[in-house]
Formats: sequence, structure tokens, C-alpha cells
Amino acid sequence: MAAEEQYDVLFTGGTVIDGTGAARQRADVAVSGDRIAALGDLARAQAARTIDATGRIVSPGFIDAHTHDDNLLLVDPDVTPKTSQGVTTVIAGNCGVSLAPLSPGRPVPPPLDLLGPPADFRYPRFADYVAQLDETPPAANAGLLVGHSALRLDTMDDVDRPATAGEIDAMRERLAEGMEAGALGFSTGLIYGPNKAATTDEVAAVAEVAGAAGGLYVTHMRNEHDGVEEAMEEAFEIGRRAGAGVVISHHKCAGRQNFGRSRDTLALLDKARERQSIGLDVYPYTAGSTVLLAEMVEKAERVIVTWSEPHPEYAGRDLADAAAALGLDPVAAVAALNPAGGIYFMMDEADVRRIMAYPHSMIGSDGLPHDRHPHPRLWGTFPRVLGHYARELGLLTLEDAVRRMTGLTAAQFGLTDRGEVRAGAYADLVVFDAETIADEATFDEPTRPAAGIDIVMVNGAIVRETGQVTGNRPGRALRR
Repeated sequence: MAAEEQYDVLFTGGTVIDGTGAARQRADVAVSGDRIAALGDLARAQAARTIDATGRIVSPGFIDAHTHDDNLLLVDPDVTPKTSQGVTTVIAGNCGVSLAPLSPGRPVPPPLDLLGPPADFRYPRFADYVAQLDETPPAANAGLLVGHSALRLDTMDDVDRPATAGEIDAMRERLAEGMEAGALGFSTGLIYGPNKAATTDEVAAVAEVAGAAGGLYVTHMRNEHDGVEEAMEEAFEIGRRAGAGVVISHHKCAGRQNFGRSRDTLALLDKARERQSIGLDVYPYTAGSTVLLAEMVEKAERVIVTWSEPHPEYAGRDLADAAAALGLDPVAAVAALNPAGGIYFMMDEADVRRIMAYPHSMIGSDGLPHDRHPHPRLWGTFPRVLGHYARELGLLTLEDAVRRMTGLTAAQFGLTDRGEVRAGAYADLVVFDAETIADEATFDEPTRPAAGIDIVMVNGAIVRETGQVTGNRPGRALRR
């Protein structure tokens, strides 16, 4: 390298974990514009700014494989819960829930209300939403999915039934528009009201449009409890019929009677992966979170209310306490609190670890940014994997943990030149302390920022430094 080589930013003295799973190496990293320009011994290089990363890990920015950040990208353009934990790219539009396409003025039933109030659903075409991100860029990148619930609500007068052939054609047209606008694929939430009545044939017919465009079928399956294996088989069938790669969202075996079944579900995944492309994501907690549903309350060992429109005073309190205060049994309390959200304790730690250790599992937070008292996964997922599961428990090596949240996810979602530290890749980078990185968010204090993260860079611009936002918002809508 020539002595006069000039870069914009130069990270010196750090240890690079490159996102591929390869062993860490001591290397300097140079950035020019929005790309990594060089990697190695750059002692003779000059830069507009040099940052000493001695004693720190330099890794790709984390990619959150499963988010509901569609509206967060607009209302909190610093994407604070995510950039604060080193996330530089979010995959939004999961579980059939996307901010577009949905005509303004349409009612927004659960679970779409997880994304914000009805007034925020103002994008009749998916391209309108993408254009909004282009016009007002956030601090993080966003890969986007088209949600089945949005499609059904925009094309059907009654979502409590299967779609007609004409309605399926209308959904296919809207999805085709979304894929043309750059969507990464099509998502479903077959456990939820707006999706529940959809038949396998309907879902496969719509998903076919995503498959033909090279996109994915990403699914919150029809059942994550007693019928989890049957739901997996349905997802695999839809993927085969659609010609689309499948991603199983937040894989779990919920309910005490299903503890330990991850041995069987992972074996089923292995068998299916022999004939088709299948990925999955997992979050590092034994509790999930969504809208408040009576059928889930009955299956959970504990429920925390995350928000309630008629009774906001109960956010952060156990449902049992709220029910007692209201003088109701828990199921009746659900009706009194709704519209509302909840955290459900219903998984086994051994299953969480087994699924996380599965070599094809990506890391996704599934955080709900508009909850008044959110699940701590919104703020803590990635540091929790690196600190608790990798450093403290040794479940994963640090190199493999980083791979699950960077290179693996970029490859699964087709994010070209993302998720790796190498010359020519986009400069999405995180500098963190491997000895102190940790989640600080708890179920009692769910919005505490993570510890141990020094610098977060997106497309060559630093968006967070020493715990503070910089005001830079270089994020992009990442088109397929």
C-alpha cells in the first residue's frame, strides 16, 4: 500500500471478527465513503480520522433478522433501541404485519396496531413506504417484507374467511408491486386474526409471487405449541409450492407440555433442509411478546402487560395483579384491557439454548418498539447473546455468535456486501468490548441501553459513539 493512501476513517489496533465464522485476527480497518477500503496492517495509512480500537472487537454491524421496526424507522429515525446495541440493519415487516401496502382510512386490528396508530398506515403502495425511507433516511438500514395481514385487509371485506380467487389475485398484484419496489419477500402471521382463516392454498398462491421474484417466504407459523411440527410441515410445503426459500420466525416450542420438543423440531429442520432452502431465527429469552390474547394467556405461566389503551396504568404489571385490581379473572381481564399487549413466559431455557446452538439459527429480537413497557429483547437481544450466551455460558464462540447476527443473516436475506468485514463490503461496523458487552435491559427496566459498545457505523458514517447518538442518519432501504 502506498504511503500516501488517504482514507476517511481508520480503525487501528483492533481485533477483527469478520462475520464468516473465521477465527479472529488483529487488523486495522480503513473506510472510504460507504465502503471498507482496506484490511490488514495499515500502519502507514493516513485518514481524516483515526480511531484506536486496541483491546476491542471490530465486527460487522449486527443485522436484526426479525423486527417490527417499520414505523420506528420513521418516528425515531435514530432507531435508538437497535443502534444502541450495535444493530445496523433491521428486517422489518415480519409476522404478516407491515406498514404497507394498506390504504389510508382502513381499520387496523390486532396485531397491526403493534406498529402504531391507524393514522400511521398511510401508504397504499409498498413503493410509497420505501420512498418515505429514501426521503427521510434513518440511522439504520432496513430490509423490508410485505405482510399478509396488510394484503388481506386491503383486498378483503372480511378477513375471518378464506380469500376468494379474485381476492387472491388482488393480493398477488399488490405483492408484485412490493417485490418490484425492492421487498425481500412475503411474511405471514398465521396465528393472528387477519391471517388465521387463510388456507395453505391461499398462502402458497400469494407466496408464489415472492418466489418468482427471488424473494423469501418468512412465517410466524400457524402453531408454535402442540401443533408445531405440523405447522412446520405446512411452512415447508408453502415454500416448495411457491419456489421460495423459507424462514421460520422466532422458532420455539411453547407450553410446558412441549418443553424439550426442540430436539424433534430441529431434526425435522435438518431433514427438510436436504430438499429446500430453510432458515430460522431465535431470540435469547424464555418469554415472547405480542398483543394480549386470551388463548395465549391460558397457556402462559406468567404474563406481563406491556400496554393497554383503556388502562395504561397497568403497563409493566403482571396480568394477575391487574386482574385482581379490576376484580376479574385473567381471561375477563384480557377483554377489559384490550387493545393491549403482553409478555408471555412459556418457553424452556434448554430449548432456547438448543435452538440458538443450531448452526443455521439467526438472531432476531422480535422487539415491539411501540409498547409502553416492552419486552427487554427490544434493547438487549444482541449484547445478551454475546455477553451471556457466548462469554458467560460458552454456548457459542464469539466468532460463531457474531456470524449468527451478521454474515449468516446477510446471506439468508440476500443482502449483498453486508454482514462481513472485508475490503469492498459496506462499512457497517461495530466496535465493542468482548469482556464487558452485556444486556442491561430487564423485564422490570426494559429500556436500559446495553453496555460495552463503543462505536456503531452505518454506510461509513458513525451513528453512535460512547453511548451517544451523533445525528448522522445514513441508513438505506435495502432493495432485493
